[in-house]
Amino acid sequence: MKISEIMTRDPQCVSPTDTLIDAAVILRDLDVGSVLVCDHDRIAGILTDRDISIRAVADGRDPHRTLVRDVMTPDVSFVFEDDDVSAAVEHFEKDQVRRLPVLDRDKRLVGILSLGDLAVDADLQLGAEVLREISTPSHPLR
Repeated sequence: MKISEIMTRDPQCVSPTDTLIDAAVILRDLDVGSVLVCDHDRIAGILTDRDISIRAVADGRDPHRTLVRDVMTPDVSFVFEDDDVSAAVEHFEKDQVRRLPVLDRDKRLVGILSLGDLAVDADLQLGAEVLREISTPSHPLR
């Protein structure tokens, strides 16, 4: 099965120059924990609610003035729309992420693939196995 068959097309993005308030409103309105950061149709990074909490709020940064680019995670794993779902499984497990941007071969954003897409549209058992792998701490804190 190809990623293009189960991905969500046209995902919401924020700009690197948006404020954290702008981004937080999008996270709230979409009821999600992360949003892609796009510079036109190119991926610049990803911003999570955790990025906002740990890299901005905990440091006392003003969310009205702090820009997304100042706290986003710039290095984002991705898959291509014509890849097999197995390529996504490898990224989910290796990188311990729950969402992957989907690009065309010109590296333009065309969608997003979530662990939920994998569980619902591909194979429930496969989704459960991937969730177990990404939920295992890479560096135990205890």
